[in-house]
Amino acid sequence: MTDTPHHAPQPSGAGASTITALTTPDDTAKAVVIYSGGMDSYTVLHRALRAGFDVHALSFHYGQRHSRELETASQVCQQLGVAHQVVDIRAIHGLIGNSALTDADRDMPGGDYDADNMTATVVPNRNMILLSLAIGHAINIGANVCFYGAHGGDHVLYPDCRPEFVEGVNAVAAIADFNPVRVAAPYLHSSKQDILADGLSLGLDYAQTWTCYLGGEYACGQCGSCRERLAAFAAQGVDDPLTYAAPGKMS
Repeated sequence: MTDTPHHAPQPSGAGASTITALTTPDDTAKAVVIYSGGMDSYTVLHRALRAGFDVHALSFHYGQRHSRELETASQVCQQLGVAHQVVDIRAIHGLIGNSALTDADRDMPGGDYDADNMTATVVPNRNMILLSLAIGHAINIGANVCFYGAHGGDHVLYPDCRPEFVEGVNAVAAIADFNPVRVAAPYLHSSKQDILADGLSLGLDYAQTWTCYLGGEYACGQCGSCRERLAAFAAQGVDDPLTYAAPGKMS
């Protein structure tokens, strides 16, 4: 699949309107996108490209239990011809390793994506760390916008995906350097289903994403991330193009 940055009609919805607001004459052409390889950041990446930005994608290896998302991100950026760096920050693993996403000795919780059973997947202060590095990179290359894929479904579980966090980090980014950088979360008030609907309207191929918290040959279909993804596809009446492990088995 290939894509060429161009201006395209923006669909309605909170996510799309945020990106539209950022594509003003005051904005530089360059933008940094924190790109994990998952479906949220994949959609953000394409939205930024469609809005006309010269995108510089950043992926981070911070000690995740697997690298499937990072491999997927690299493949997509190579196909699109998007500048992409995978930044190895595994040295900080000992500082933020108290999470089921980074500690292979901990059981990965299954079930629906909510605070009751998914708290173990919180990586302490992750987005603050990643955004700090992305903002520095933006200043370095002359970009003044950093995109990341926080969305409404994350608010109850991940503190660094809430609107007040985005507001706070924007206030800091505006004064951290003499070249202010804005942090944009285009889907901050949108659901996973909304994000998928927006991506499908662009004709995006979600086989080019990896969502599962585990890194097996197939997506497990049981972790909260898989279940939220599957629910979004079901709500849209569309089959998920990923292959899932047999029921009852975690890959």
